[in-house]
Amino acid sequence: MSTNKSYRSALIFLTTLFFLWGFITVLVDSLVPRLKDVFEMSYAKTVLVQFAFFTAFFVVSVPAGAILSKIGYRKGIVLGLVVMAIGCLFFYPAAEYRNFTIFLVGYFTLAGGITVLQVAANPYVALLGSEEGASSRLNLSQAFNSLGTTIAPVVGALFLLSDSVKTSEEINVLTAIEKADYYAAEAATVQTPFLLIASFIGVLAIVFAFIKLPKVMQESPKGGYFSLLRNKLMLMGALGIFVYVGAEVAIGSFLVNYFNDMNLAVIVADNEMMMRIANSIASTFNKTFSNSDPKSLLGIFIIFYWGGAMIGRFVGAYLTKIMPAGRVLSIFALLAIVMIVVSISSQGLLSMWSILAVGLFNSIMFPTIFTLTLEGLGDLKAQASGILCMAIVGGAIIPFVFGGLIDSFGFKTAFILTLFCYGYILYYGKLKSS
Repeated sequence: MSTNKSYRSALIFLTTLFFLWGFITVLVDSLVPRLKDVFEMSYAKTVLVQFAFFTAFFVVSVPAGAILSKIGYRKGIVLGLVVMAIGCLFFYPAAEYRNFTIFLVGYFTLAGGITVLQVAANPYVALLGSEEGASSRLNLSQAFNSLGTTIAPVVGALFLLSDSVKTSEEINVLTAIEKADYYAAEAATVQTPFLLIASFIGVLAIVFAFIKLPKVMQESPKGGYFSLLRNKLMLMGALGIFVYVGAEVAIGSFLVNYFNDMNLAVIVADNEMMMRIANSIASTFNKTFSNSDPKSLLGIFIIFYWGGAMIGRFVGAYLTKIMPAGRVLSIFALLAIVMIVVSISSQGLLSMWSILAVGLFNSIMFPTIFTLTLEGLGDLKAQASGILCMAIVGGAIIPFVFGGLIDSFGFKTAFILTLFCYGYILYYGKLKSS
């Protein structure tokens, strides 16, 4: 009884971490269209933001696993939170001096802290109970991660995308005083949210420094990584994480730009129901879209992409209890493919809502692929988690390729890349359910 109570308490505390890194990851997406305007970049160069963020997973994951095996989960979580807070603080000088390189360093540092949390929290949740219930448990925890990703687009749309960014030509005609005022206002738009986030993370680090977590980590056997690299199913699962995160981030990062490319701001503004939806969401923050920037208006609807993921994970936690997890994964992958095909084959609001619906079917993919890959690995699970978190680098590589395809061929053609990603996940799900 006491063990179950200890496990429940640990899950509650860990849920806070899932929420936190989901919120921050998607808030980064909200900065992408803004940075594109501020630094007047191509789509491919804009994705350097995501490249810096997700490359950290590739670089930090294995060292993070080694560190956790020495200092334990609790201290590892505190370390991850401290690194995240430092990453957020980098945004202050980056915005002050409009320096893109400092932004990239900040993103990389922030992601390094998130990586430590990912390597610790995902297998930890999987180990807090039976292996049969691991997929259901991680889907439930990831649902709160999705709560963070659902709220973040609203915060981003209202506070990061809420004003127009001037071009270099427009800035050059300003007086020295007007230019200084403009730069100060631009900097504050980014600085204030991330200073608040850094403060919250600092408080959370203090909390985790004093709480007790149940010990479930066992010492990993030597040579475990080499053994895992010879495991075909393990490598297939890692590839599944790679293409899933890549596809999810590629879509999520460019949704505002995709909608803007189809001139949806005008269609949304002329549609009474759509404006009612937008203003209902904005009213939560005492905002309105009557005179808002088009990117802010379009950005508010990204809540449905990430909100769908949250709903889907609660549903997935139930479905993976009553159905084989591999079968649920393959069904959701097939439905994601259908939604993308509908979006690239249509225009207007149908194209908008169908691509937003992909978020619903993304929902169970990461936790289900993760736990399916860990099945039967015993004491190698901690090291396997490090490899799987390395595969999150797909969030850097696939969006970079996606951005290049947009620059060369446009959005509709670029989305074909994501069809291949979900096609592989469909195959992997069928393989694991057979």
